[in-house]
Amino acid sequence: MIPPVAPLRQEWPEAFARRYREAGYWRGETFPGFLRQRAAEHPDAVAIVDGARHWTYRHLWERAERHAAGFLRLGLRPGDRVVVQIGNVAEFFSVVFGLFRAGMIPVYALPAHRITEIAHFARRAEARGYVTMERADGFDYRTLARALRAEVPAVGHVVIIGAAEEFTALEDCVAEPRDVVGGLPADPDPSSVAFLQISGGSTGLSKLIPRTHDDYIYSFRASNGICGVTAESVFLVALPAAHNFPMSSPGHMGALHAGARVVLSPNPSPETAFPIIARERVTITGLVPPLALLWMQAAPNTKYDLGSLKVLLVGGAKFTPEGAKRVRATLGCTLQQVFGMAEGLVNYTRLDDPEEIIVNTQGRPISPDDEVLIVDDAGEPVPEGEPGHLLTRGPYTIRAYHNDDAANARSFTGDGYYRTGDIVRRLPGGYLEVQGRAGDHINRAGEKISAEEVEDHLLAHPNVFDAAIVSVPDSYLGERICAFVIPQGERPKPAALKAWMRSRGIADFKVPDQVVFVERFATTAALKISRKELRARLRAQFLEQQES
Repeated sequence: MIPPVAPLRQEWPEAFARRYREAGYWRGETFPGFLRQRAAEHPDAVAIVDGARHWTYRHLWERAERHAAGFLRLGLRPGDRVVVQIGNVAEFFSVVFGLFRAGMIPVYALPAHRITEIAHFARRAEARGYVTMERADGFDYRTLARALRAEVPAVGHVVIIGAAEEFTALEDCVAEPRDVVGGLPADPDPSSVAFLQISGGSTGLSKLIPRTHDDYIYSFRASNGICGVTAESVFLVALPAAHNFPMSSPGHMGALHAGARVVLSPNPSPETAFPIIARERVTITGLVPPLALLWMQAAPNTKYDLGSLKVLLVGGAKFTPEGAKRVRATLGCTLQQVFGMAEGLVNYTRLDDPEEIIVNTQGRPISPDDEVLIVDDAGEPVPEGEPGHLLTRGPYTIRAYHNDDAANARSFTGDGYYRTGDIVRRLPGGYLEVQGRAGDHINRAGEKISAEEVEDHLLAHPNVFDAAIVSVPDSYLGERICAFVIPQGERPKPAALKAWMRSRGIADFKVPDQVVFVERFATTAALKISRKELRARLRAQFLEQQES
């Protein structure tokens, strides 16, 4: 007998839900429903381009239906949570839409995640399945699957794209819908949870974010209008497809909703992406600031024609005005700055905004019903134009994390506002200017990393007495990770300490970029200091030394 699992829910108070429906934000659409409709309307239009592979909307829908039947024949059931760790390949879409069609819940993981993160997602989601790749970038994901099975035995079904060995190959996980007893399930309730995605996590490992069909589809449908995405658009997925930014701002989901073409790049480097842009006549894509800078550096000397590119979205971290000013001159396209979070609120500069707004702000909210509060440390509203803590609620901003009472108490107010952890100031017209993070998050090239999580790993090393993680400015990454370490016994070499961190089975982007050894941490007169204050002091001391 399969034990009961924590229910999946994401609910807005009825008065809010009614308002969002009456305003037309929530239209009762579902993920399987909109793809079925596009396949009926534009069956022969190309939906996905993956190298030489061109999948039409009809082909994508038919593959999704056969995978849905295959997942059910495998033994998974509607409502089951399935961890999906797939890179930028066409199968990402047939798997995800197959799970949607089967009434299952994808739990999105990034290719960079390793056993520490994957096992955490599987436990927290109470997952029964895992779908991943044979290998990518030299890493064999089958070894990760074995480790996951050992750590989380409840994950009873593992499906591999490619050579599966002892697991189930995706090509074998297919069946005809008519062969499923009772057929495929009806489309889900639009207000139900469609998938779980991961948060940046201000403390410890990432939290799980339940997103509904209604709220998430509204976010990328409205983004399409703001970003000019139509059926004629060609959207390049350069960042990992499972990341919130390339998924919904407006992302590949917005592109598919519009009936546009989604083109996949194996990685975001100019060497890989530029020939794809030229060949497929890409019109729009999204990058984090370090990659945008890299593209602008490479563009003047490229032999490839980038003239089809009309819009470059830059988000994930603040884009400096100096970098923003160079986009049009170097790439020949319009810049749209994006500021948002997996939990909800997304801001865009508009295509027809004055250059000053595009360069110096991170945009304004998608929706007229995005409520934005900017408050001081005591929770009181700050004067207009002054910096403060950003709180928000709205038709696509969640009201709770999945199965995490402690995080919910920290992150949400009693009246439903989400505490984003960002420091912003509001300018005329509702535009936001991001000042930085309020907490102990490090935003490294768009990846939100918990200082506490990295510290916990370092403290497990036998030659580390104590450790504190701080962010320091970096012209390329935005912020980099600096580890201040008090050694005990023989002091480890920084390279050896970093290698040891990688051996812990964590994503490589969490490994400190820099290690600084110190004899002690300063304390207060009472011989104690909060971790937050300690990190702030160390960061200030480090920056002062760099300037001197």
